Amino acid sequence: MDLICCELPTTETRAYPDEVLLSDRVLNNLLKSEEQYALPASFLRKQTEVTPQMRKIVAEWMMEVCDEQNCQDEVFPIAVNFMDRFLAIRPINKSHLQLLGTTCMLVASKLREPKPLPAQTLVFYTDNSITIEDLRRCELLVVSKLKWDLTVITPQDFLAHILRRLPVESVGIEYSMVNSHAKTLIALCTRDFDFISYLPSTIASASVASSLCGLGWTSKSGQTLNDLLQILHEITSTEQDYILDCFKQIENMVRVSSSGQSSSTGPPNDVESYSSCSVRANEFTPPPSTMEKLQEQESAGTPTDVRDIHF
Repeated sequence: MDLICCELPTTETRAYPDEVLLSDRVLNNLLKSEEQYALPASFLRKQTEVTPQMRKIVAEWMMEVCDEQNCQDEVFPIAVNFMDRFLAIRPINKSHLQLLGTTCMLVASKLREPKPLPAQTLVFYTDNSITIEDLRRCELLVVSKLKWDLTVITPQDFLAHILRRLPVESVGIEYSMVNSHAKTLIALCTRDFDFISYLPSTIASASVASSLCGLGWTSKSGQTLNDLLQILHEITSTEQDYILDCFKQIENMVRVSSSGQSSSTGPPNDVESYSSCSVRANEFTPPPSTMEKLQEQESAGTPTDVRDIHF
């Protein structure tokens, strides 16, 4: 009997959502384990050259690379978690920070992508400031320093659990819209150093609250913000005060971004569709397939802000 494979070479097969993984048991295990990967706001104290602003610039660059390459939503938060945990235990020169971020994206894509990011593509996005051999050596160093503990918990892990337990569609709000907006806010929180001290469940809860408020939850459901915070507290066991504080910071971050006071490299395009936030996403480095067309223009694969700090 002849067997015929009908899958196209470009087709990426991904697993369907499993309802079993959204059970209370899984949620409770996530809540118990999330503090294991939490970092204090002072985790950069061992660094003599790397500053929070440098970390934010590289994180923003990583976010744009992941967005440009259509990575799964979990890749960017996981990559930043790897970078932060590495910075917490080993001091590095600021000239190596972009190499570290690139390496963390490579490792994260190997964990979550059906087809990991090619090393050569990542090298291109650094404007060839690193080599593939540099990337390989740094990869071994990162995973060894992290003791191969790469199964981290991020706000993305809580998002489906929270939305499944909220009566979103019953009040006339599309689940996909809330999910999309919350993922965008989670990515922006991951980029911003000010959210380091919050646990993943708190960031996920606050992102959902901000998304729902932006989509008219209070008017459509007849409930107040405090009612929503109470529901989120019952789901995640996170104190309402913590969720509210994180919620206010997210709202402020959105206002600052919409007023054009954010850094020049801009968040992912999905931010444009979020409520009142209308940040214009700048053009980013094109994929390697168009590299030959732009050689005469000498376009850099590294954002201007990063070059200014001599990466």
